[in-house]
Formats: sequence, C-alpha cells, structure tokens
Amino acid sequence: MKKIGLSIVALLLFPLVSLSQSFLIPGIPNQGMFMGGLGVSVIDDTSYFVFNFRPEIAVGKIGVGLDIPLRFNISTGDLRKQDWDETYDYFRIIRYVRYGHKGDPFYTRVGTLDAARIGHGFIMNFYRNELNYDQRKIGLELDADFGAFGFESVTSNFGRAEILGFRGYYRPLHGLTIPIIRNFAIGGSYVIDVDPDQNRSTSDDVAVFGLDVELPLIRTGLIRTLLYADWAKFRGFGSGQAVGIEVSLHGIGGIFNFVGQLERRFLGEQFVPAFFNPFYEKERFQLVGGQPVRKYDMLPTLTQATRGTYGLLYGSILNIVEILGTFEKQDDVPKSGILNLQATVPDALPSISARATYSRTAIDGFADAFKLDERSVARLGIGYKVYPFLIVYLDYIWTFKYDPVSQTYSTQKRFEPQIAFVYPFQFVKK
Repeated sequence: MKKIGLSIVALLLFPLVSLSQSFLIPGIPNQGMFMGGLGVSVIDDTSYFVFNFRPEIAVGKIGVGLDIPLRFNISTGDLRKQDWDETYDYFRIIRYVRYGHKGDPFYTRVGTLDAARIGHGFIMNFYRNELNYDQRKIGLELDADFGAFGFESVTSNFGRAEILGFRGYYRPLHGLTIPIIRNFAIGGSYVIDVDPDQNRSTSDDVAVFGLDVELPLIRTGLIRTLLYADWAKFRGFGSGQAVGIEVSLHGIGGIFNFVGQLERRFLGEQFVPAFFNPFYEKERFQLVGGQPVRKYDMLPTLTQATRGTYGLLYGSILNIVEILGTFEKQDDVPKSGILNLQATVPDALPSISARATYSRTAIDGFADAFKLDERSVARLGIGYKVYPFLIVYLDYIWTFKYDPVSQTYSTQKRFEPQIAFVYPFQFVKK
C-alpha cells in the first residue's frame, strides 16, 4: 500500500521521545511521565486527526515506554482500521521495556532499538531498527556479564527472523588477584541478516563473524582505559582488522562524563567495517532501476585492501549538554566517510529544551560533510514549556519515506509544529 506524507504524525514520535529525555529529572529514581499530543496525518490522500498517548515510567533500573496512536478519519470520524488489523500492531504499542543500561552486569531492552552495538562496533555499530513509523519493529537487546564470562545479543524484529547478532566473551584469568590481567577478555561475534529482501523464497542472507581481545588498563572512579583488537570476516567474502583504545572520564560530582574511542582499521578486499550501521535498514535492500540491489552487492566491487580510521566521542557536561559523535573514513578512498552527530540540551534555559541529530554517508571531504540530500538524515527540534504540563514543539525533519510498490526510498522533509501534554510524576515508597 502506498503511504504518502505521514507528515505531522511524527510530532508524536521522535520529538516526544526527546521531550521525555529532557523533562525526566536525572538522578531521581522511581519517576514517570504521562505524555500525549495531537496533530494531523495524511495517509493515502486521506486526512486523519491523530491522538497519541506516550507514558514513560522508570522505577529503579526498570523503564517502560508506550506508544498508543489513534487516528480518526476527518471526513467520517472512523478509527483507521489498518493500524489495528494485525496482531503485531497491538504489540507495537510498547515502544520499549528496559532493565538497566548498556554496560551494566545485566541489561535488556525490548522494542525500538535506537543504537544497538555488538562489542566494539566493528561489525554492528549504532544500528537502529526503526526507519520510519509504519515500519517500526519490536527488537531485543540482551546482555549479561557474569564476571568470568558474558555475552551481548541483538534481535532486530520479533515479527519475523531478520537481523540476529551475538557476542560471547571469556576472561580466562579472572580468578587471579592481579588487577589488570584478570580483566583480559577474549570474544567471538556472529551477526547475520537472514533475509535482506524480506522474501523467503530467495536465499540472500549475509553473515559476518569475528574475534576480539580486550585489556582494561586503568579502572578507577575517574578514568577507565581499554585496549582492544578486532578481526572480522564476511561469509564468502573478505576480512578486516582493527586496533583501538577506549577512554572513559567521569568528572568529580558528575560535572562531566566522556567516553572517547579511537580505532585504526586494516581492511582487506571485499570487506566493509560496521556493516550493520544506522542506515542499514535503508541500505539492506532496494530496487534501483527495477533491479534488486542489496548492500552486500558492493562487496565484490571492493578489490583493493585499504586502511581507515574511526573515532567516537560521547559525553555530557553538567547534565546540560549531551553530545554523541562518530566519524569513520578509509584512507584515499573517495566518498567513504560516515558521520553521525547528536546533541541534546535538556534545560539550557528555564522551560526550553532542544535536540539535534544528523547522519550522513558517502562523505567526500570536509566540504561534503554537511549537506541535506539523499545521503543525509537530520532532525532539529526546539520545545518551549508554555505551562508546567503544556509544551509547544517545533520540529524540522529530513528523512526518508518508503514506497512498498516500487520498493524504493526517497527523501522527505517536514516542518512540524506540535502541542504536547507532559505530566511527570514520582513513586513514593511507603
């Protein structure tokens, strides 16, 4: 079915997620938020009033976020049946259920995956399973660290088998009392896309497996450093290696927190690092000129070994500014740069919050890094709290829309004003 626009419906999706992150109070446990909004959506040339309820609750390490959209035909007043005609639609009202955070001894998240990562990111790095609203999926992240061994895992879609990822690791010297050596770890990873074209009658799966070692050097309350090395190989194609260092800084009293990663890559023929990246849902399969094109079709064309660099910076300052940036590029290879940026200002001024995100692929030099075209995804939102529970939000979006008939993506830009209702609350133990 061809779906056009979905324009203002996004006012109840990503922006309200940003608002929930902005107005939940950091450091206070057992809090929650009831959010709602209204807007207009155009689907198949039919206009709908949209009412959306998005409560979020955090109790201890448990977090729950719901997404309950109700679309009413403006002409007839009827509820849009296509939103509720499959069993899977009812499961998708759960945006996420979470326990803990990535890096905790036990972490799991069910629902939308915003930045799934396996190991050091050499195979899967900041993958997201929600490309647009009508294609949102229920995925799973599940990690556990038992001290001497542990694992990380990702499933992109409970509705059908698609992308599955797993990394297991073992610390053979964990029983020793030597502080540094006891944390030395050996890991193995495997990530597969079972069905890139989403057609079970074809056999087009793509798989990557890898090995890694890591050695934490310093582990204090202020700084942590980690040396690591990765090796990965595509089944039926080439392999690559990487060595890197990761540094974490935690300021006294929470003044600042930063994580930096710098990685040098040595890439063989027919190999691409971070194959499962934020753009993968768009790149995995498309029709180009009526011909099927899968992302792994590029691998046979990579006939030269190359080298490259990857860097990451993530952090916050005074709980006011939160930033995330990654950049990777292969040496002397045109249009090989990939940039991801995100900045959040929860409460820069009283009653104001802001968030910006930007991603771009196939970058060819600095002058090509900041443009909006078919290689970019961007979003800028600014919210103003008119009253304690009423927020006016302006959102500019540059993203993609999918045409299931032609099986192609095209760019889509939207400017969306919105009104949202946000009611925070806190559980009190008796």
